[in-house]
Amino acid sequence: MSFPLASVTVYNSVVFGFFSNTQRLISQYRYGDSRRPCGMADLTVASMLTGLMSVGLGAPVDLVKIRLQMQTQMVLAENLHLAANVQSGTVDLPARRLYRGPLHCISSILQTEGLQGLYRGAGAMILRDVPGYTLYFIPYTLLCDLLKPDGTNSLHPGSIWLAGGLAGSISWVTATPADVVKSRLQADAQLQRKYKGIVHCIVSSYRAEGAQVFFRGASVNAVRGFPMSATMFLTYELSLQFFRRF
Repeated sequence: MSFPLASVTVYNSVVFGFFSNTQRLISQYRYGDSRRPCGMADLTVASMLTGLMSVGLGAPVDLVKIRLQMQTQMVLAENLHLAANVQSGTVDLPARRLYRGPLHCISSILQTEGLQGLYRGAGAMILRDVPGYTLYFIPYTLLCDLLKPDGTNSLHPGSIWLAGGLAGSISWVTATPADVVKSRLQADAQLQRKYKGIVHCIVSSYRAEGAQVFFRGASVNAVRGFPMSATMFLTYELSLQFFRRF
């Protein structure tokens, strides 16, 4: 539990920091003033670059998280199977855990799959995060403009919270198909690999489960994304307001 919480905190801090600094660099390069607000085209470029950066940072973390979650599910299933065998009088020893923790998981992947193993599913993650972050920051900016009172540059914290939450829901719903493909590729074990790549995963999943498989969990993502994104954007904006005083 501590690994996902710690990794998400660091990951989101880096993502929002990168996005903010990229906007400043673009404004400085194009207009000679790093404090000048970015236009829509500049925001799109900054969002896409943030999406690319997030893959380099987040792909290994995501992979380790999924592998550990899969291991936990397998252990629970084996325990249930063991309990059933005890009742029937036949006992099979459960399989040994493959990973002892996050660091051991990373070490094992590097030894068995190499550095590229840590970035398994990164292609699908690019397809998710580049448009995903574009549909994260752009709707947020547009919603903030709509919610901003006439004649003022400041925005009420409640409006920031609402705009951030709606932007998060939009982003997560539209990113769900690519997220399904990414998760399946990352969960694919090396010795029992089912998918040859992104296209093969998409085709195989579609043939086996239909188009609805790519939108499985979309409603959950929308509900989960609202409070999480609302809190992150509110924290981000309040932090910017605080540091701009100095």
